[in-house]
Amino acid sequence: MRNIKGLVLPLALMAIIVFLGSCSSSKNVAYFQNSDYVDLSASKTLYDARIMPKDQLTITVSTTDPEAAVSFNMTVPTPYTVGQKTSYSQAMLQMYLVDNEGYIEFPKIGRVKVGGLTKSEAEKLIEDKIKPYMSATENPIVTVRMSSYSISVLGEVARPGSFQVSREKITVLEALAQAGDMTIYGVRDRVKLIREDAQGQKSIHVLNINDAELINSPYYYLQQNDVIIVEPNKAKAQNSSVGSMTTLWFSATSILISLASLMYNILK
Repeated sequence: MRNIKGLVLPLALMAIIVFLGSCSSSKNVAYFQNSDYVDLSASKTLYDARIMPKDQLTITVSTTDPEAAVSFNMTVPTPYTVGQKTSYSQAMLQMYLVDNEGYIEFPKIGRVKVGGLTKSEAEKLIEDKIKPYMSATENPIVTVRMSSYSISVLGEVARPGSFQVSREKITVLEALAQAGDMTIYGVRDRVKLIREDAQGQKSIHVLNINDAELINSPYYYLQQNDVIIVEPNKAKAQNSSVGSMTTLWFSATSILISLASLMYNILK
């Protein structure tokens, strides 16, 4: 009877310790914890995305004489099917796909290298190249727009997956927001960013979301096809590795404690 009585307390303490250890979570869950001490003067420059291979661009040329711009504003009809008959909707502007070397094929002027340029730099380049095809009095205006591109957010977020970005810039915080934010198990000071540059070189960068200095980082704004990976903390990783065996262990421990208590009450 004394042996059984002596087992009750150790078993109970063991169950409590294991339970508390498995439920431990990261202490650092707040973003930008040192925001009151960060110098933001370096972040005052407006971000301008650069054109990358595989981007799709719409390019519009505007002139005082509409006829002068017609040959540069290529359009394509959009087919649609009604029953068994194929018809075409109103023509849309031609999309220009940037090839692996950063070039597009533009009417009259041929191949133009826009890869690595900002939108405004590409507009100025195309303006200079089409001027020889117009009268001296014309001053063409070129407008370049980037089509939507995708980013991916994986790991410890509420809704992991790939997301389409319809505007030309997005921050890492906005990307996490689109994925439903990090879960409580996400490691906030070791978020990984996988990036591919215009030459196809991949690189991995570690971001600390707890640190407000992230605003001054060159990786605060995301680029086309960036991948964000949020690692799980140790508690989540341990729970995942143990799996269903943890539940079985706690059940067995609870049964043993109940049996020991029952036998102690019977035999005392």
